[in-house]
Amino acid sequence: MNDTIRLRLAGISGFIAVALGAFGAHALEPFLLENNVLDTWNTAVLYHLVHTAAMLVPAAGGKRLPPALFFALGLLFFSGSLYVLCLSGLKFLGAVTPLGGVFFLAGWGRLALQSSSPGPGGTT
Repeated sequence: MNDTIRLRLAGISGFIAVALGAFGAHALEPFLLENNVLDTWNTAVLYHLVHTAAMLVPAAGGKRLPPALFFALGLLFFSGSLYVLCLSGLKFLGAVTPLGGVFFLAGWGRLALQSSSPGPGGTT
């Protein structure tokens, strides 16, 4: 994933996260409260924003399996499944959410391993 794609993906993801956070806090709040899923929605938005920011880490670009890719997949499966669960009531989507968590963990692990490898000059 090159830097341009990573930055565009992070920009789009951040825009969507803020929009969904605002939408949940205002337009959807009565629905989310009535269905007792406001906390779940807020968790999805929090993880969405945090991992969008993580995709901006400069060290996340230019590797075969960059952390940004894992973070993007985590957003899709973790936050995405929680958003759909909250809006649809499809409880089976809760089984998909942990897969997103695994992608988030893979992204952080990859970032940790990647940042310990030699930089462009060949030294750490």
